[in-house]
Amino acid sequence: MENRIPLSTPTMHGEEIGFINEAFEKNWIAPLGFNCDSFEAEMDAYINAGGEKKYHSLCLNAGTAALHLAVKLAGVSRGDIVLCSDMTFAATVNPVTYEGAVPVFIDSERETWNMDPAALEKAFEKYPDAKAVMLAHLYGTPSKMDEIIAICEKHNAVLIEDAAEALSAEYKGKKCGTFGKYGVLSFNGNKIITTSGGGMILCDDPEARKKALFWATQARENFPWYQHEEIGYNYRMSNVVAGIGRGQLLHLEEHRAKKEEIYRRYERAFADLPVKMNPYLADSKPNFWLSCFTVDCECSVDPFKIMDKLSENNVEARPIWKPMHMQPVFEGYDFVSTEENPVNEEIFARGICLPSDIKMTEEEQEYVINIIKSCF
Repeated sequence: MENRIPLSTPTMHGEEIGFINEAFEKNWIAPLGFNCDSFEAEMDAYINAGGEKKYHSLCLNAGTAALHLAVKLAGVSRGDIVLCSDMTFAATVNPVTYEGAVPVFIDSERETWNMDPAALEKAFEKYPDAKAVMLAHLYGTPSKMDEIIAICEKHNAVLIEDAAEALSAEYKGKKCGTFGKYGVLSFNGNKIITTSGGGMILCDDPEARKKALFWATQARENFPWYQHEEIGYNYRMSNVVAGIGRGQLLHLEEHRAKKEEIYRRYERAFADLPVKMNPYLADSKPNFWLSCFTVDCECSVDPFKIMDKLSENNVEARPIWKPMHMQPVFEGYDFVSTEENPVNEEIFARGICLPSDIKMTEEEQEYVINIIKSCF
């Protein structure tokens, strides 16, 4: 293959440049502005569809910034315990440490690869005063939300929902990001829609959103001069990149449908191989952001050899997220599992993220499929 087949890259459509040009024409290229206001209003209309409770979005310069503000809004402070998804990107967990809190990592279950409710309950038995739960929906697959929410309510813990990978995914007809006290979205370049970089926090209380905006704008008090009574941050989204987001949001459902088509082609092609596609619950609707599989344990084929073979043929593939409890930076932090052999270690050792770019043609995907089949 002459051109490299990527894992997941931005897909632009044209409407984005119109919103960007409007920002230039009005000379509003600074943070915040009419594109940010409109992006938030349009996201509110989308994200609240099907939900009983209204969430209020706030544009920020990164999903990580949104996670950090969610941790602060949850009242997490130095020494507090936060029970965190273990199988995720480090950005999910890092903001916990920004506030001096202590992450405890929770193993996954096999039905969704997300936080195991049984392991979460076990963690609360060990840490009954845990302040919050930081839950990530892995690769756009909804978690077991009914069970997770019930456990959080039982133990009076704040649920923060990292839906960075799961925009447009649904659990029982309700959008991911609208189950916790706070939800987080990401518009990084590889996500299902992008603003090149950026994110949003979703708050179930307009006062919480107001506080998040205050912190995100350097905690400037309402005085004629610059007065600061709290530590603040420069977390605002640019009015220019918000224009990209507005154009992208118009195509979100189209992107989700194409992601599912890619997943289904892989699923059909690998039906007779000793592999399992990333699983999901029957009453959920993933966004299929990344198609992945794990090689069966009894199979001798090394997943990392498959990735090497794909790379040799100009195809990008990656391992599954390395679990947080295996990361050197988090050495010494507790990890809770209900199994003798942790589920996350098995998934990491046996898993591959496959090319899931929506611009990939069927012929290119067939090329990828044939390379993988040749490894078996």
